[in-house]
Amino acid sequence: MAYQMHFGPVLDRAPEFVDGTINTILLSGQGIVIGLAIGLAVAIIRVEGPRWLDQIAVAYIEIIRNTPLLVQVFLFFFGLPYIGLRLSADTSAIIAISFNLGAYSAEIFRAGFLAIPKSQIEAGLALGLTRLQTIRYVVIVPALKVVFPALTGQLTLTLLGSSVVCAISANELTLAASKVESLTFRSLETFLVAGAIYVTLTFVFRFTYWLISLWLFHRKDPARFQIAGALPHGQERVEA
Repeated sequence: MAYQMHFGPVLDRAPEFVDGTINTILLSGQGIVIGLAIGLAVAIIRVEGPRWLDQIAVAYIEIIRNTPLLVQVFLFFFGLPYIGLRLSADTSAIIAISFNLGAYSAEIFRAGFLAIPKSQIEAGLALGLTRLQTIRYVVIVPALKVVFPALTGQLTLTLLGSSVVCAISANELTLAASKVESLTFRSLETFLVAGAIYVTLTFVFRFTYWLISLWLFHRKDPARFQIAGALPHGQERVEA
């Protein structure tokens, strides 16, 4: 007998899908913001930091990139209580996602930094910028433009990879779908709906990244931003 699909019972649980979708956006969003901050800091350490700190950064990157995200989630949720630190499922999920993304984005950022010509950095220093100002104004934005496609691809994988945190009952879309499936016994329909939501979320996030790229890279001419816009207050601006 051919299987007959009935979406009615599944769609009747629409509020649960909505809650799961919102929680996925919040959980992924927090993980992405924190992870990018970690990745940027680690990349700067790898490029500009002392050797001993660079070795720690390399160890962090290699450990994270060579273990599954699910194992990392389990370590934070089940492992930390053994040292007296008990975290909620959602908090453990956010931390695991952040550290995972931090390792991958660090290497992406570093590739962008290494793509910036040394002469451009030397020009910033020659204009009187400090090392930190040079990194901020002359390196980060041009480097980000170089690696933006790869970075947004990694962010999309982070969004989709967040589904594994349902293993520790963190509130997100896949967990919501599992609960709906257990109540309706319509497995195919339930996960088709969940899949359609993930596809929609992916396109929404990609559109958001596109808007961010417009704001970052097209509001100013890059050369003017790198040199003319990078001068500290009180110094004469130089036309690029």
